[in-house]
Amino acid sequence: MENYKITGKAGEGAHGYVFRGIDLQTGQSVALKKISVNVVQGISKNTLREICALRVLKAKNIVKLIDVTNMGSSVVLVMEFLPCSLQDVLKKTQLNLAQIKRYARMMLKGIAFMHRNHIMHRDIKPANLLISPKKQLKIADLGLARIYNEQKKDRQYSHQVATRWYRAPELLYGSRTYTPSVDMWAVGCIIGEMVNREPLFPGETDIEQLAIVLSTLGIPTKETWPDLTDLPDYNKISFISSSGKRWEVILPTADNLTIDFMKQIIMYDGKRRLSAELALKHSLFIANPLPAKLQNMPDCQDYYNSDPSIPCKEDDAVFADFDS
Repeated sequence: MENYKITGKAGEGAHGYVFRGIDLQTGQSVALKKISVNVVQGISKNTLREICALRVLKAKNIVKLIDVTNMGSSVVLVMEFLPCSLQDVLKKTQLNLAQIKRYARMMLKGIAFMHRNHIMHRDIKPANLLISPKKQLKIADLGLARIYNEQKKDRQYSHQVATRWYRAPELLYGSRTYTPSVDMWAVGCIIGEMVNREPLFPGETDIEQLAIVLSTLGIPTKETWPDLTDLPDYNKISFISSSGKRWEVILPTADNLTIDFMKQIIMYDGKRRLSAELALKHSLFIANPLPAKLQNMPDCQDYYNSDPSIPCKEDDAVFADFDS
């Protein structure tokens, strides 16, 4: 840690605190993610997965891992500092269609790169899509990332992944043999949220989440979801039959191309969802309005004070532990 100086708190992630700092050798702003290590069990699997994934995934639309160091009993991930997230932008800005397309394309490029490298993120959400000072969207927080092997389709994974509003229906039904298509469901939810300025499926519990999805899209059938009856939790709960809503009602301000795009991602059967690679080839991205240029995207300085908004104090317990 002698190469870095902490200048303030940046936030708190799922697996540790995040501080803003300066690389004393380069003067570059960095994010310092402090993750406590259990002295008996050692470094957690999630931390090891995040480090391994970030070392492999070197791409423009994925957050850059600069260094891994330690401080006392904590591991510190040193990453590029990205001042705001898509969640911050959505709270204050009404995006136009060109801007939505640009964010969607950057998100899909990052996910396509991950999936080409056989890694599924499993927690794609606006808070994990960070924005650089140059307005590039970058995927972050890979603590739940896992390697996916297409040759081992019976390999089991935890279904307790993904933040509820962006959790694919197969996960809600307890699937343990899902595919990277769960990331694409989340992509569709995020694009819908950018269009509507509110979440598509804002459930407060897992059951309510599933109920909202089913009432919106309609009760799945053998044709729309052939594998539904094989899922572990299929028989645990039943819902009143519903034909769902028309997409023109779900996304009242969306044009026909956006609706067509969404129909091919927000669908029950993960095998039929567009992959990230195919989604990037959809005509949505070559139709007017074209994706916005970076200079016409929201500026993170509108959402973040260049001075640390939460300065560290000597009596701050979290900071004291970090700096001891």
